[in-house]
Amino acid sequence: MSIYGNYASYLPQILEDTLAQIREIGQAYQKQNGQKLYEHLEGRVKSEASMTQKCQKKNLPLTPESALLENRDAIGLRIVCNFIDDIYTCIDLLKQQPNFKIVKEKDYITDAKPNGYRSYHLIMVVETPFEDVRGNKPGKYYVEIQLRTIAMDTWASLEHEMKYKHDIKNPERISKELKRVADELASCDVSLQTIRQLIKEG
Repeated sequence: MSIYGNYASYLPQILEDTLAQIREIGQAYQKQNGQKLYEHLEGRVKSEASMTQKCQKKNLPLTPESALLENRDAIGLRIVCNFIDDIYTCIDLLKQQPNFKIVKEKDYITDAKPNGYRSYHLIMVVETPFEDVRGNKPGKYYVEIQLRTIAMDTWASLEHEMKYKHDIKNPERISKELKRVADELASCDVSLQTIRQLIKEG
């Protein structure tokens, strides 16, 4: 039995519909402004094994309610932008969608994590034609969105690869170096943003 219960088959469709809507937002923005809103857009439905593990870790019962209400990342998206400003433009456009409602925001760009991680996290409620766990139809489902620049995304991927896939002999030095690189990349992001602004004003 799936931890997502009868709702398991809806999740990939909700993911696809949400991705399609964000692509439309991106296309409209590019048509209007002559530049891309984002560089990459990807999404996934958290595997049943990962969701089961997460529920167990949090001492939650292995039910669809735990998977879809207590945890809010069954559906996850990542939007990777070229510039920092584009991230905030993206967020503004998401907030304008009538069937999207942002219920939680964490800005790790303005306020980076101690290890250097930078990203903008949103929890969004999406209205769908499918029944939800509460028995509502149209139903509402949570979608977690991470928004990053290319530099932030590269750093996060490499940090995950290096720290979680290997038995590290000198973790303190590695962490220090990763933090230094994160700060350098953040500085590059700010510089690129400034250059783009100068070009626009030129």
